[in-house]
Amino acid sequence: MTAKLLMVQGTSSSVGKSLLVAGLCRLLNQEGYRVAPFKAQNMSLNAAVTPEGLEIGRAQAVQAEAARIEPSVDMNPILLKPEGDSRSQVVVMGKPWTTLHAREYHQQRGRLWETVCQSLERLRSRFDIVLIEGAGSPAEVNLREGDLVNMSVALEARAPVLLVGDIDKGGVFASLIGTLELLAAEERGLVKGFVINKFRGDVSLLEPGLRFLEDRTGTPVLGVVPHIRGLLISQEDSAGLEAVATGAGLLDVAVIRLPRIANFDDFDLLGAESAVGLRFVGRAADLGRPDLVILPGSKGTVSDLAFLRETGLDRAIVALARTGTPVLGICGGYQMMGERILDPEGVESIQPETAGLGIIPATTTFAARKRTVRVQARVAAGSGPFASAAGASIDAYEIHMGSTVHDGKPMFELRDGDDAIQDGCIAGDGLLMGSYLHGLFENESIRRALVDWLVERRGLPPVRQGEAVASRDGEYDRLAETLRQSLDLGALRRIIGLGE
Repeated sequence: MTAKLLMVQGTSSSVGKSLLVAGLCRLLNQEGYRVAPFKAQNMSLNAAVTPEGLEIGRAQAVQAEAARIEPSVDMNPILLKPEGDSRSQVVVMGKPWTTLHAREYHQQRGRLWETVCQSLERLRSRFDIVLIEGAGSPAEVNLREGDLVNMSVALEARAPVLLVGDIDKGGVFASLIGTLELLAAEERGLVKGFVINKFRGDVSLLEPGLRFLEDRTGTPVLGVVPHIRGLLISQEDSAGLEAVATGAGLLDVAVIRLPRIANFDDFDLLGAESAVGLRFVGRAADLGRPDLVILPGSKGTVSDLAFLRETGLDRAIVALARTGTPVLGICGGYQMMGERILDPEGVESIQPETAGLGIIPATTTFAARKRTVRVQARVAAGSGPFASAAGASIDAYEIHMGSTVHDGKPMFELRDGDDAIQDGCIAGDGLLMGSYLHGLFENESIRRALVDWLVERRGLPPVRQGEAVASRDGEYDRLAETLRQSLDLGALRRIIGLGE
């Protein structure tokens, strides 16, 4: 059996392609189809780990979850993880392959194209429908020759295309028409419909523009999708994180907005707690005196440490830590909190040794081998914010290069076969904490322990938790229902080839 196809492309990055694919995955799954997502090449620092311990883009893992299936490396055979302005680590079939500059990467198109085609074919043999996501815009004419992810995929697979525009950005009609006109004739023939995304207001006011768009292009508008408030589904990239704040909760939680922040969705469910006001901070002047500082994961620990020092955030964080403000580091943030970072093999920088923030007694040594694994762990913390969760079992995952040794107490205990492995460091009377585990706040026991502890520390009355935190599964249903109400599903089914 060969799966039917639908491809979602956009007029630019951040128009909502990933969420639309996730919503369609859930909608078609609800209709009884076996659905899988596919994105040939993803550029993102937000990554996930498959059951086999392979690394793919977080967006494809989210889409797989929406489709109620386990993520597979075939869903994202190429993942680019930027390390600088024009250099990325290239992850192929879930494993680090090499690091290349942009020009060098485009020269590898012929070598990588076969991998893309093979992954798509394997998915098509296993599912009823494969929903393909493009990247950025297919109208980047300077990149057409080396394209691995947009119209080259649509042409190879003969996949019908939906072109999505974000009305929130402004100029949506010009963007859709301009994108279509910059495509080659054969590519334009694959575009079967437009979708306008993130609309706020009265749809009837758009009617003249929609009629103009259809008359001008001969391509139907399949729907206008509204902006969905408070949707707890992971974003693909960190665009706009500076503007993210979850509201005026009792507690002020500040996440440091690093230039190469990775897996920033670690904090989505924490920020959704009604007692928590969570904000991303990129300037020392904006840090203030929060109830908790979080140093998140980073794709460039050494370079992001330099950013902290350039902006004065390092001094502000250290001062807060020394005067009793709790600080939590995740992965790269954990490494930054230590005294030293050693890089004898030049894995991340040319500096063999870099001074850390020095707020926990730890030393990290980078190594070329990347650890990517899902884990089950037991909370080992005997003091500090997570002490009330001691003994609880949690699910998490690791994506990091290097290991850390410390003189503190462990936060978690992991099982590796018959062996127990300690993770994380607790120091400073339990107020200074670091761990390699991503996804901590997906676990209710962790969230409850932290929020209750912070509330009690402030001398506030206890708060009820969890009511404001919708389950991920419920959020996929909410997204699917929005699409069901917004899109012409009859036309969509005909485009895919499903009949009425």
